[in-house]
Amino acid sequence: MPDDLEIARRVRLRPIAEIAARAGIPADAIEPYGKFKAKVGFDFIASLADRTDGALVLVTGINPTAAGEGKTTTAIGLADALNASGAQTMLCLREPSLGPCFGVKGGATGGGRAQVAPMEEINLHFTGDFHAITAANNLLAAMLDNHLHYGNALGIDMRRIFWRRALDVNDRSLRTTVVGLDGNGPVREDGFDITAASEVMALFCLARDLPDLEARLARVIVAERRDGSPITARDLRADGAMAALLRDALMPNLVQTLEGSPALVHGGPFANIAHGCNSVMATRLGLKLAPIVVTEAGFGADLGAEKFFDIKCRLAGLTPAAAVVVATVRALKLHGGAAKQTLGREDVAAVERGIANLAWHVENVKKFGVKVLVALNEFTSDTAEEIGAVKRAMAARGVETVPCTHWADGAAGAAGLARAVLDRIGEGGARFAPLYPEEMPLAEKIRTVAREIYRAREVAIPAAVARRLAAFEAAGFANVPVCIAKTQYSFSADPTLLGAPAGHVLPIRAVRLSAGAGFVVALAGEILTMPGLPRVPAAEQIGLGPDGMVRGLF
Repeated sequence: MPDDLEIARRVRLRPIAEIAARAGIPADAIEPYGKFKAKVGFDFIASLADRTDGALVLVTGINPTAAGEGKTTTAIGLADALNASGAQTMLCLREPSLGPCFGVKGGATGGGRAQVAPMEEINLHFTGDFHAITAANNLLAAMLDNHLHYGNALGIDMRRIFWRRALDVNDRSLRTTVVGLDGNGPVREDGFDITAASEVMALFCLARDLPDLEARLARVIVAERRDGSPITARDLRADGAMAALLRDALMPNLVQTLEGSPALVHGGPFANIAHGCNSVMATRLGLKLAPIVVTEAGFGADLGAEKFFDIKCRLAGLTPAAAVVVATVRALKLHGGAAKQTLGREDVAAVERGIANLAWHVENVKKFGVKVLVALNEFTSDTAEEIGAVKRAMAARGVETVPCTHWADGAAGAAGLARAVLDRIGEGGARFAPLYPEEMPLAEKIRTVAREIYRAREVAIPAAVARRLAAFEAAGFANVPVCIAKTQYSFSADPTLLGAPAGHVLPIRAVRLSAGAGFVVALAGEILTMPGLPRVPAAEQIGLGPDGMVRGLF
């Protein structure tokens, strides 16, 4: 069987100007990056301000497993199927991070016949957005240390420096570092986050335009004085140069699917340690260009969808029309206790046990007042009895399940899902609302997400963390959303607790204020903001073939 990269290379891509024209973007509004990708200019985006927004459809999923679910693949297949049906649709996705590409996951551009392309370019350097974000993050770190080196005129408390460096590669050895050795400034402990976890990435993806980006950069808090007063990027006079580095990156990227659907792929925060959504710039552009926009949010609905609704939609003023929760029979078996090596064998009982995980995600999406469907991403080993078990369980909850074969069949394999989505949009009556009100105290916001979405029995907030939350509120950040960073593999903070774990306690070990992004991050359990490579990294299989083409990136 050909791999994703081989399938992608068999397709003749259309020139990016043709894709732009299909999306309603004139040729003089794009800045091409080669033949098949381009950025969309700010002037054109501003000219669309008075257009009516289209309908926004979120694709989310169950808690991810080693069996795979295909959330991005399903989003691409759905967009292709909607376009094939005559319903003009724009696809809005996140950019892949090099960390997962070279680590466990591999590429993140879909799979089979449901891919965005050019696959290897998007997965690697693309248009340089991640590099610009990394550079802006590290420029701020360098200017902070330079200020300390030349006397610390701002009176920064060396014990209260929060800003960390960033790198878009999984590197556990950089989680904790020491800087300033050999007389190069004050010696202090420092560390690296992966670029997708940087506050620069988060605020970049939430910025509405260049002025908003500049304002968010200026508000970034890097440290405090001894009296607790904040030191910002503007205090260090770093915000202007950071904005200059990010200017071109903020223009959304236009590419295409293998079936020629236009796709905006822009921004890439992780959902387990950040808010997990593509940029507001791209989403709002898509909504002005097309009657329907299909987007996705990272990992399971407990992370990506919750943050999409409570953070992105709240801060950007978006109202989703429908949501699709993606599952596979194989993943449900794992959540039901089956061993990975047995997934190819029929096991209806394991599927039925695993449905508890899917059911919680579906119920959670409903709590936001959003109409929901289940997309069952089919594998050839799935049996009619197993598929039937899922459909019956969801039907009992008033939710339609649509089996899909878009990996093998492209748009045709998601035609049923497209019809079901159009039906939900046509029904109207969506009453979207975030889970908690702005005025709720920060600690109670954390408890609300933990109890309502993670189904936690209680939340453990140490006294030091509670004092930190109170300090954030006193500093004027009481009415911001919370972004809980936790494992993606479980509703709990324990990645080994699959399915629907009951009675667990969510431990909050630390909180961080992301003043530029406009939310508070709460770190739960042992979640790390700089991942490590696995024992056998995907990078070992990636290289160049005799023809000079990339191999192994899938």
